[in-house]
Amino acid sequence: MLNVVDAPTFSTRIEMPGAYRLRLPGPTEVPERVRQAIARPVLNHRGPEFKAGLARAETLIQPVLGTANRVLFFAATGTGMMEAALVNVAAPGDPLLVVSHGQFGERFAAIGRSLGAEVEMLEFPWGEPIDPAAIAERVRAKAYRAVMLTHNESSTGVVAPLPAIGRILADNPALLVVDSVSGLAGIAMRQDEWGADIVVSASQKALMCPPGLGLASVSEKAWRVIRRDGWAPGFYWSFTRSLASIEKGETPFTAPVGLVAGLVEALEMIHAEGLARVLERHRRLSSALREGGVALGLERFGLGRDLSATVVVFGVPEGLDGAAIVRAMYERYGTVIAGARNRLAGRVIRIGTMGAFDAGTILQDLVQLEAVLGGMGLPAARGAGVAAASACLGEGA
Repeated sequence: MLNVVDAPTFSTRIEMPGAYRLRLPGPTEVPERVRQAIARPVLNHRGPEFKAGLARAETLIQPVLGTANRVLFFAATGTGMMEAALVNVAAPGDPLLVVSHGQFGERFAAIGRSLGAEVEMLEFPWGEPIDPAAIAERVRAKAYRAVMLTHNESSTGVVAPLPAIGRILADNPALLVVDSVSGLAGIAMRQDEWGADIVVSASQKALMCPPGLGLASVSEKAWRVIRRDGWAPGFYWSFTRSLASIEKGETPFTAPVGLVAGLVEALEMIHAEGLARVLERHRRLSSALREGGVALGLERFGLGRDLSATVVVFGVPEGLDGAAIVRAMYERYGTVIAGARNRLAGRVIRIGTMGAFDAGTILQDLVQLEAVLGGMGLPAARGAGVAAASACLGEGA
């Protein structure tokens, strides 16, 4: 037996750099108020205190979703919720249409194939807008169980035109299944008005919480599919089981009780600021960061008017490597931005503009980018990025 005095010593402390700024497009920095809420004593997940918190979370998030639906909560990340949506509506062999304009459209397709569904792709070039007319043409030509798409494609920074797509599917049997993991609470979502049948999201982006809490909102049209005769979707991911539990003020299985407390605090912050103001803040600051980056010599990535308010994607000029920029920002400043781990690798950098951030946040991003890019041979006039962003904010853009 190992003598305890001779046992090796293991450090359980995670060493952090002196300065650490989390500027990813998720997970995002968690406000201190939310961190303190998560750190409260753990509650009985079947007790009255947790039931009250879960009910409060549902009440507060319904306006953010733009729905009167019951909201289902799971211990899951965004990908788990994407799978949950498909598990509940798609049997093996069911035809699905995935509208893809980036990495997460491809993920939706991979999930559908893993479930044995018959997956067809309607692909748009990465960075270009979705054409609703192309969707209309496909659903006229064939009956699909569901049309799936990503609301805010964080790999490219392009937003899907959900109102137009919802109108196309309003009188069609196909369900509209939407991944709004990186959109919800930073970009407008009006689920009921726009006819989205299932919207899934997660805690770690504009909802300002750590990863681990997923949610789904399900329309009556989708419930009719889920409850069809002879269909028994999943076990852990069963929306039917989850609805029965939420009606009793619970979740079917052990909930991440601390994250629910954090979500309530984050939603209280959103409502105190005012949802319309929150969405406008995201829009204004992302636009300002985009203008500032262009002034530094980066390229605006993405065509059309529907560019994301929660992630700014820059194309990297010829001769520079996006991964090197990401690395330099971390090594020099402790600032963590993102590159790409897909077909855009090395060609873009991505910066989160979601959650608890303000004008000072993006101006600091630009000061640091100016120094890093200048050191890589892309010099700009001193303060050009900050000046361009400040001008954009001063115009009320």
